[in-house]
Amino acid sequence: MCALKHSLVLEKMNCLCTLIKLEATHIYTYLGKKIDITPTQKDGPEKKITRLAIGVEGGFEPDDGKKYEFKESYSIVLMPTLATYSLDDPEVADKLSAVKAILEADCSTKLAELEALAGTWDGEKRIVTKHADNLKQLNNGVKIPSSGWQCSMCDLTSNLWLNLTDGAVLCGRKFFDGTGGNDHAVQHFSRTGYPLAVKLGTITQEGKADVFSYDEDDMVEDPNLVQHLAHFGINISAMRKTDKSMIELELEGNQKLGEWATMQEATGPIFGPGYTGMRNLGNSCYMNSVMQVIFSIEDFEKKYFENFTETFLRNTSTNPVQDFEIQMTKLGTGLLSGKYSKPLPEGSKEPRGISPNMFKNMISKGHPEFSTKHQQDAQEFFLHFLTTLQRNCRNSTDPSECFKFKVEDRFECGASHKVNYTYRTEYCLPLPIPLDSAINKDEVQAYKNHVKELESSGLKPDPNIIVRPIIKLQSCLEAFAKEDIIEQFFSSAINAKTTAKKTTLLSTFPDYLMLHLKKFMLKEDWTPMKLDVAVDMPDILDIRHLKGHGLQDWETPLPELEGKPDFYLDDAIIQPLVDMGFPLEAAKKAAFFTSNEGLDKATEWVMQHVGDSDFADTFVVPGTNSDKNFVPNEESLSMIMGMGFTKTQATKALKETNNEVDRAVDWIFSHPEASSSTEEESQPEFRDGSGGIP
Repeated sequence: MCALKHSLVLEKMNCLCTLIKLEATHIYTYLGKKIDITPTQKDGPEKKITRLAIGVEGGFEPDDGKKYEFKESYSIVLMPTLATYSLDDPEVADKLSAVKAILEADCSTKLAELEALAGTWDGEKRIVTKHADNLKQLNNGVKIPSSGWQCSMCDLTSNLWLNLTDGAVLCGRKFFDGTGGNDHAVQHFSRTGYPLAVKLGTITQEGKADVFSYDEDDMVEDPNLVQHLAHFGINISAMRKTDKSMIELELEGNQKLGEWATMQEATGPIFGPGYTGMRNLGNSCYMNSVMQVIFSIEDFEKKYFENFTETFLRNTSTNPVQDFEIQMTKLGTGLLSGKYSKPLPEGSKEPRGISPNMFKNMISKGHPEFSTKHQQDAQEFFLHFLTTLQRNCRNSTDPSECFKFKVEDRFECGASHKVNYTYRTEYCLPLPIPLDSAINKDEVQAYKNHVKELESSGLKPDPNIIVRPIIKLQSCLEAFAKEDIIEQFFSSAINAKTTAKKTTLLSTFPDYLMLHLKKFMLKEDWTPMKLDVAVDMPDILDIRHLKGHGLQDWETPLPELEGKPDFYLDDAIIQPLVDMGFPLEAAKKAAFFTSNEGLDKATEWVMQHVGDSDFADTFVVPGTNSDKNFVPNEESLSMIMGMGFTKTQATKALKETNNEVDRAVDWIFSHPEASSSTEEESQPEFRDGSGGIP
């Protein structure tokens, strides 16, 4: 009965004869679900869409295209005899009271769909213009005929708009495909400020028509339209609709766009293992894209797919919904097995894919950003995923090792020319985007000049025509490896501050190098701005020139510093920066590298370095050994040692997490190599590739 109850619970977690969508041959009693699909008959010809709306009469229907009716029936099946009992069978009904509650409960997928589809949307619903009751109309004697209109500034005879203030008949905006008008109506508004215009040819005997408010930048409703038209001699009883309304044009455009998208699919959809899609849960595109990449990597396939049956047999979790290993295995099987990527049945328009509801709930639980319904950054989610992965792989193989690499920072003292090498572990390589390396500078400048001319005339540029700077990925790599000048570098060779040269290279090459293009920068008012650029990605990338080789024979290392260097950090500079929201360690760096010369210079330094990968890392005086100078917080040290960890483990963890107890404990669990008693044994291992073409 325990196996039966366990199986019934799992069925409501989208599991039929499977354990969370995986074969569960060790469960001998389970709930069977049968779905009979019956083709439905349409009454009459296919309905024509006449309204830009969803879920209302004349608009798009959410269930349109479903050509089948579904009937569900449930039964209890005993293995291996396959004996089947209906849920209505009196022999089993009394013993299976839990079944009713399970069947009546809504699964997470259904709840998410209901939330996403709640309500209807009507694209034709318009606001009443604020100019309806006080519109100024000139007594200039203009009278408009009932037909035969032409733009007063060109020879166009379609897409014409009547300005309701002065009676000017002018052509409308140019459409995305190049048709339409010559923008004369909007230009007229820019010169005169007359806000309302009605589209000629859309006026009906009922007093309806397309009215646009340039001032409100939207289609509007004018309850006084009949009177406003009569001012120019237009009798609506004599008017006939002769032109397409804006709604009809938009519907037509949407249909053409869909046809064009279909034409772009030169090859049909492909199916099978590794070709399973993931449904967008409304804001999960960032997660879906990352996880599709993750499960295209052999390390993750081996851990979470190849031995999925053994994974479930050895897993003893009492809450599989929140178990990382189970949910990863479930997702991996869904994407890689091919069970959910099969040719579409007749009548279906698009593949459904799998819905990663459970995985999203598990991976985002407790996170202030990813647990919300907002859009998120894929790179931030990738790092969050790695943190969660490593925490759950402390006693088993960690597939994230395929991303891990060692970064080498080389400092050369400007006075003595002696060098110091430091190393750190990374999983994602942040690359700056050098705008001055754009390969289409002339085209970009010409576009900017064109936009300025339009804006000076009160016009808006066409949003479909944008010229972005194009930067080659190689230029980003060169900017990453570019030599930097470090001010206020403390040189142990001269026991004083000087300047130094810093270069950053890769000491090891991972199996998979994850790149983070730093597209965000801060504007002068300190608000973030995303760079609107295009980065040209090559098919083959050779990064052997980024290889770091450590201390060379001709180089002399900087001597070890005895004691701490004598320097002072002005708290009057640090605290205001922290109050602005900048990390404490970054504020310390700003005060140090500007020689405590004031808040303005420190703020400027912060703005210039906010995108650095080590921006919030623990402040270490350049030229000193952070391992030798780190002093753990005694209270934090005692707390961690009280949990059973050694002093060496606690000190190492506190150093890596800037003396934060909670993070330090997590760090110990996710870095089992730190339990080694010697420094040599605790050094992390790195895979190392050639960095070039094999």
